[in-house]
Amino acid sequence: MKRREHLSPYRIMWLFVMFDLPVGTKKERKQAMDFRNSLLDLGFEMSQFSIYLKYCASGEKAESVGSRIQHRLPPGGKVDILTITDKQFANMKRFYAKDRIKNDGKVDQLHLF
Repeated sequence: MKRREHLSPYRIMWLFVMFDLPVGTKKERKQAMDFRNSLLDLGFEMSQFSIYLKYCASGEKAESVGSRIQHRLPPGGKVDILTITDKQFANMKRFYAKDRIKNDGKVDQLHLF
């Protein structure tokens, strides 16, 4: 029973990171690229240019990843972090051009228990 609770779509979380970063100077553009790369290093995938998302096995893991992002924010940058359940994520409607992307809730990442 405990294993079933661990895989509950109400316990599994998706972490969305939405950000605006200054890119007016060469230094700011490098910092913005470094920030994006750090999100990729943390296992995020790009949903839109300034929106990245990551599957997290629990709220605690999402909280831990969120605090790591805060320390990587470049000066002058603005970041919003949104956490939703896997159940909520499964209900999200996603479109590319005019075609709907099927949101089957499957994760491309490997999750080890």
